[in-house]
Amino acid sequence: MNEMLLLTAVLALLLAATALVVAVSASRQASRRARRSRRAPELPTDVQGLRSEVHALRAEVSDALRHLSVVRYDAFGDMGGHLSWSLALLDDAGNGVVLTSIHGRSDARTYAKGVTDWSCDQQLSPEEEEAIKFARTAA
Repeated sequence: MNEMLLLTAVLALLLAATALVVAVSASRQASRRARRSRRAPELPTDVQGLRSEVHALRAEVSDALRHLSVVRYDAFGDMGGHLSWSLALLDDAGNGVVLTSIHGRSDARTYAKGVTDWSCDQQLSPEEEEAIKFARTAA
């Protein structure tokens, strides 16, 4: 009688283990099917080519002077018309130049200062700093 109970228990254990293996296998297959259905469809090669061209163009344009700003002001208190100006011309990394033209009654002087990483080694006037600040926010 004990042998019969032991044999029944072993058979039940084998049957439970087999059911567990089948259930795990079915769960994995269902998971794979769900992942495949969530995947984006394959893109045509021309779309993939366009994406790579757009990526290359973005890399090229990062060196372009795209951040521009002009600040006009009166350099001298006795003159009006905002004839003096500071112009910031910078790329995406903040490299470029600030041009300043100061107009007086009898002459005008123009200055150029190099800008690296949104700052300058030379002392900047408040108007030049403002031009760089505005250029940084412009795109």
